[in-house]
Amino acid sequence: MRKWSVVEELEKVEISEEGNHGERDSLKIVAVLRRFVGVQQRRAEAYARLKRGFENYMASGVESTYQQLCSEITAEFNDCSKQVLEMESQFLTAHCFREDLSLLLRSVQNQEKMKLQLTATIQVLKRAGRPSERPVSHENCRFSKPTGHECVHIQKITEASGTEEAEADAEFDNALKEAINGVQDAVTAINDHLEEVRYEIAALED
Repeated sequence: MRKWSVVEELEKVEISEEGNHGERDSLKIVAVLRRFVGVQQRRAEAYARLKRGFENYMASGVESTYQQLCSEITAEFNDCSKQVLEMESQFLTAHCFREDLSLLLRSVQNQEKMKLQLTATIQVLKRAGRPSERPVSHENCRFSKPTGHECVHIQKITEASGTEEAEADAEFDNALKEAINGVQDAVTAINDHLEEVRYEIAALED
């Protein structure tokens, strides 16, 4: 019967320990990735709340409720970003070193930042409305009678004024369209990255 040498026994122990370390590291990576997926779910829910709140604001005109919601959503997004930054750092540590995953999370962060900025732009534009449809303020008008006033907004309609209004509307429409398309592009990129994360989780758990 062949006798195992001390060196061979030590090599077996080292291989076993390396396997255990690799398994533990994989579990840590999966845990971080699952936590990241959870953060993205929180972000999706926050956007849904923001969308509903904005629609309610546009219908009711109650700004205080909308402003309160914006404050809450901002705090939620800030917390999500803070957590993802921590996860990025974890993927650069010795036991979870995966620079590719750290860069992946950074890409999602950048897309989320762009998405939030463009979402805010969309809401600002919609609150303002198209130039030709905006309500007129009569603060600067002169009231000569209790029941009437000399409106400074009444002017002779000319071809030039009509062209200016049309150009303003076109500029508004283009800005809104650009922001909406930008949000859609960001969402597509984020979803693609999330799919990569899910594939990574499946591969590590296999």
